[in-house]
Order: sequence, then structure tokens, then C-alpha cells
Amino acid sequence: MGKVLGFKEDYLYWSIVKQLSVQYHYRMVTISDDHQEIWLETDKDKAFHIVRIIRHDLDWANWLKRDIERASLIGEQIRRKLIKKPLTILNVYITTYEPVDDYEFIHKQRIENKTTVTSQIVSTASYSARINELETIFTKPFSIELPLDEEIDEQKISKIKQAALAGSVKKAKEEQQLFQRGKPIFTYIFMAIQIMIFLLMEMNGGSTNTKTLVDYGAKYSPYIMSGEWWRFFTPIVVHIGFMHLLMNTLSLYFIGSEVERLYGNIRFLIIYLIAGFGGSLASLIITPSVSAGASGAIFGCFGALLFFGMTYPKLFFRTMGMNIIILIAINLGYGFSVSGIDNAGHIGGLIGGFLAAGIVHLPKHKQSIKQLLFAGATIILTYGLLQYAYSDRNQSVYFDRTTGSLAQEYMTAGNSNKAYELLTDSIDKMENHPLSSFMLGNIEFERGHFQEASHHYEESVKQQPTFHEAHYNLGLSYYNLQRIEEAKRQFQKAVELSPDHEEYQNILNQLNGAP
Repeated sequence: MGKVLGFKEDYLYWSIVKQLSVQYHYRMVTISDDHQEIWLETDKDKAFHIVRIIRHDLDWANWLKRDIERASLIGEQIRRKLIKKPLTILNVYITTYEPVDDYEFIHKQRIENKTTVTSQIVSTASYSARINELETIFTKPFSIELPLDEEIDEQKISKIKQAALAGSVKKAKEEQQLFQRGKPIFTYIFMAIQIMIFLLMEMNGGSTNTKTLVDYGAKYSPYIMSGEWWRFFTPIVVHIGFMHLLMNTLSLYFIGSEVERLYGNIRFLIIYLIAGFGGSLASLIITPSVSAGASGAIFGCFGALLFFGMTYPKLFFRTMGMNIIILIAINLGYGFSVSGIDNAGHIGGLIGGFLAAGIVHLPKHKQSIKQLLFAGATIILTYGLLQYAYSDRNQSVYFDRTTGSLAQEYMTAGNSNKAYELLTDSIDKMENHPLSSFMLGNIEFERGHFQEASHHYEESVKQQPTFHEAHYNLGLSYYNLQRIEEAKRQFQKAVELSPDHEEYQNILNQLNGAP
């Protein structure tokens, strides 16, 4: 093939692009239609986050000055998109000759907000000196030999161009493979399980029925405190109502499948379970009422994505970063503004998922020390929170209300024995249990065990002297035990605490012989 004039610059241009792509692991961000301008970036700790290579024969310095301004503005747009502070850009011009007029300004860095642009001219007329300057900038040799004594034909240009582009294509494929570590098998399994559990609950009392929820594994603090540790995990597949199931199933489908593709099947399973446990533990400490749902585990998937973002910050923000952060903010904000949402479980799951991702790390990323640090931090945090949860008896008032509510569900369903067992087991773990004692008294009263009923009512009013219903029922127990004067005192106390209850006043009048 014959000689092609002017191709030395093209050869040099593509040689530098190849060097940056293959040797320095820069990734091609964008390329102009005529292939004369290329932007590259790196996730590595380099002096320059972005390198812009432009093939243009310079003549006057005015064009150069305007182009540097343009590059700095584009760079600032990239920095804002990546949320990076600060951003450094190397701006390299490949040209035959340098500008004919004064261009000393090129040695001054152009700063646009928090974006710094350093410009460099590499001309074939002064090739050796300019390559040495590049080597100084990158602190590594640039192994580029520009043939000066032999002809450069189109075939050589094409070959080195293909090698340069192949390096970027390889990097792009490597990034694509990050999102294809595994098929979302466990995501679909968890979706199927939670749908099946929901249907079973609907056929056996309803998914909004407290008794049914607890029977199928919802987070119920008194049961966890009594040793049913599996309730840290079973709430992941239990949902309260159809909309709750629908929203979490859709979230799991979109977010869970993405995380499982990133981390692979086994890592995803570990992340999902640890996140679900973290959500249940946080809920146990902050909101001891009955709760259920995959939300904590799904927030754990968000946490795993944040860990991915910490590992690949540029790729994260270039693909999904801002969307993930906005989704987390919206969901947490909604949880804080609307009652009945277990935001403690969401935050616990988010933290749990992040820590779990740090323990298992991404596939083909073996960082033993970092993983051990994450594992150690997780173990210490979990141990501390469990110690606090099981020793903090100040939550008795919440446990008491929850236990009473569930016991009432069992009694309404005609299962007073189950209610009695629940109440007696829970009382041993609570310092304050006026409602539970009151309901035990009701069960004993209905069975005709007035003496036992009076003992429970006495405990109830002792712990909560303003509990007027307990005073009234204690008065009825005393009346059935023929302890009339004591009954009168309890009825009188009930009237004083709640004068609007005509029933209290009527029975007191009858005992006092009032007309």
C-alpha cells in the first residue's frame, strides 16, 4: 500500500488511546462521530480521573483557548453527574505543529468550579519532548514509538485503531459482566414463597388478622423474647394485606433481581437473610408491635447496591446511582411521614444489607482484611443490639399491649386456652403487664374461677391504678366471692376514675341500696 501523508498524527493519536486503554485501564466514555475526539475515564486512583484526547491540527491560539473552556464546562457537567469532588481532567491535543502565536496560557490549569483541566499539546514536530512530558504527568513510561523513517500506511493506522478500540470494548464487556453474575433464582423463590404464604393466610383467617399473622411467623416481640429466634427471619415472607404484598413483590422483582445478578445466587441469599434479620432486630428494639414484610430485606438490597457504589463509584453513578439514592430517600421519607410503617425495620435492613455485602463482597473480589473487618463489625453490632433488646425491659408497656391485642384475637376466635398460654408466658418476661393481667382475669372470670380472677385483677390495678375497667371487674369478682364491702370500694374507685360509665354507678347504687 502506498504512502499516506499526514497519518503520523493519526498513528500517534491512536497509539496514545491504546496506551491509556490497555496499559492504564482507562475506559472510553464517549467518541465523536469522526473519531477525532475521545473521552476516557478510570475508577483507579490516578492523577487524572478523565483524559480527553483530540486529534486537531492547531493553527491559532484563540481556537485552543475556546476549546479548553469548552472542555472544562463539559468536565464540570460530568463531575456533577458523577457527584465527584473534585474532578481532574487531562486535555491532550494531537497536532502536526503547535500554534503559531502565543499559547503560554495552556500551562495554566483551567478551573471550573471543582473541575480542574490540565492541557497538553503533543505535536509530531516535537514528538520526543512531548511524550516525555506525558510520562512525567503519568509517572510511568509511554511506550510509543512513532515511525519517523518509514512510511505509515492505512493498514497500520487501522490495526492500531482496532487495538485501541478493542481495549475499550473489553472494558465495557467487563463492566457488563458485573451485572451478569447470576440469574435471579432466589429472587423468584422468595417471590413464590411470599405469595404462597399470603394465600394460605387468606384462607385461614386473613392476612390482616393479628392472630393469623403471628401464627404464620410475623415478628411478635414476646415470642422472640421467649426464645422463638426464627421469628427474626420468618417475617420476610409474611405480608399484611394485598397491597403490602403487591408492593414488596414488585420491589423484590426489580431490586432483588438486580442485586442477585450483581452478587450471584449464594451471596444474594446471604445478603437477603442478614438484611431481613437486621430489619427484624431493629424493629424489635424500636417498634415491638406485630410487624411483617419483605421491606427490611429489600432495603438490604439497597444497602448492597450502595456497597457496589462504594466499590465502583463512577460505574454506579453512571448507571443507577442517583435513582437508588432517590428511591431510598423517598421510601424512608414516606415511612417517617405515614403511621403504621415500620421504618426501624427499613433502616435495620439497609444497614444489614450493606454490612452483609461487605462480608461476601462482589464476585472475583477477594479482599480478606476488608471482609474480616466487615464481619467483625457485624458480629459486634449484632451482639450489642441483641444484648440490649433482651435486657431492655422498659418496652414492657408495648409488649403488654401487643400481647393483649393478640390474646383478644384468640379469645374472639374461641381459643381461650391459647390466649391463656400466651398471656402467662408473656407476663414472666415483662416488668409491667396490667393489660395482660386484666385479660387473664377475664379468662378466669368466664371460667367461674373468681378467686384466681381476683388475683389477676389485683395485680392489674396495682401496676396501673387508673385502670378503671380492672377496678370494676375486680369488684365483680369480690361480689361473687361475697366480699361485698371490698366490692363496693372497687366499684367506687371505678366511678371516680370514669364517672361517665353509668354501669359503674348503677351497680354501686344497687349495692348501697339506693332507689
